[in-house]
Amino acid sequence: MTVERATPIDEWPAAAALLGLFPPGTVQDPNGTLVVGGVRLDVVAERFGTPAIIVAEDALRQRARDYLAAFRGRWPRSDVAFASKAFPCTAVQRVLAEEGLHLDVAGGGEIVSAMAAGADPARLVLHGNAKTTEEIELAVGQGIGLVVVDNHDDIDRLELIVPPGRVQDCLVRVIPGVAATTHASQATGHTGSKFGLLPAEAARAIIRIEHSPRLRMAGLHTHVGSQLLDVDELAAAVAPVAALGHFEVYDLGGGLGARYTYAEQAPTLDAYAEALVGQARVLLPAEARLIVEPGRSMVAAAACTLYRVTTIKRGVVTHVAVDGGMGDNLEVSLTGQRFEATIADRVGGGQPVALVGRHCESGDQLIDSVPLRDAAVGDLLAVPVTGAYCYTMSNQYNGARRVPVVFVRGGEARLVVRRDTWDDLLSRDVG
Repeated sequence: MTVERATPIDEWPAAAALLGLFPPGTVQDPNGTLVVGGVRLDVVAERFGTPAIIVAEDALRQRARDYLAAFRGRWPRSDVAFASKAFPCTAVQRVLAEEGLHLDVAGGGEIVSAMAAGADPARLVLHGNAKTTEEIELAVGQGIGLVVVDNHDDIDRLELIVPPGRVQDCLVRVIPGVAATTHASQATGHTGSKFGLLPAEAARAIIRIEHSPRLRMAGLHTHVGSQLLDVDELAAAVAPVAALGHFEVYDLGGGLGARYTYAEQAPTLDAYAEALVGQARVLLPAEARLIVEPGRSMVAAAACTLYRVTTIKRGVVTHVAVDGGMGDNLEVSLTGQRFEATIADRVGGGQPVALVGRHCESGDQLIDSVPLRDAAVGDLLAVPVTGAYCYTMSNQYNGARRVPVVFVRGGEARLVVRRDTWDDLLSRDVG
């Protein structure tokens, strides 16, 4: 749809701010339509339908390179392990493995997709506070490099499953006792966390592993939480693990927040790396290997989601409804995360509306009071910063078909995950 404009698009006050939230390299064509990865979003929508998650592949690759440079430039024996749970898509795992990243996998399904992506199993780190016997058998069978021991039951299972003559490298997860400034569901480092062991109990797990003929005590792991915007909180986790002794590996987790809104300011990657490495220089052995596990901050800004406006209701509140919602973005309902949005060919400006989804829940509200310019039924609408956890938690609520993932790069678009079909909704029925 072409819209005549009396005012140049770059004079709308929110246009530049919106572009800053979309994947790096996003521009507008002469008609004002958003172009991501060299591809117009209306072209993507025409080919692949809506809703759809669009990933700028070059932005994803560059973020991986930036992470490696930031940490290895400060601590040469550093590795970056992508937290697959943030975007457990085989194509995403493949790209990041190609860029030299290790992969953090939290469960059997992420192991399977990582192997399908061609990842080296020795460069996988297995997590989980309630690993099943089946998952540990899969991990050991595939030769996963590091298993993060979260509890004594993990040790019991590993000692039974690791075959004679083999030795499995382990990290013990330590609760650092750091109260993170984030949503309660995203805090993992406080003393009451379900993840890991408090230092005294971690010390007992370390002794067990050191005395096991089938396990090797490689080092320690810790994690403070997700969507943290204060690097000092992330760095505060170093001291509690350092106090447990000298080890070969210190995995400091992830948790760096992403910028979702105009007002939000996330720390730079350099500020994050300097905070962690600064503490490591003071507290950890100089010869140790550091690992960080970015998830959200690796992928969030590399993607956006496309919707089609289906309905507009004007009244006390103007409701603009789209053809997706909590089926493809549960972040709003679960954590109250704020997003921004724009009409894809009328970027910035407009009157505030309630942007809502199609699902039969009052909580299916994507964005409250978001300005949209002259929204009309049939418009293509784009929401930036949807690369983290949106695909992860996509679902079939109200019989919705899970959304596709499209990579864009150099003016080309390619489908990497197809949309569910109606038959897919019935594919698990057995009677």
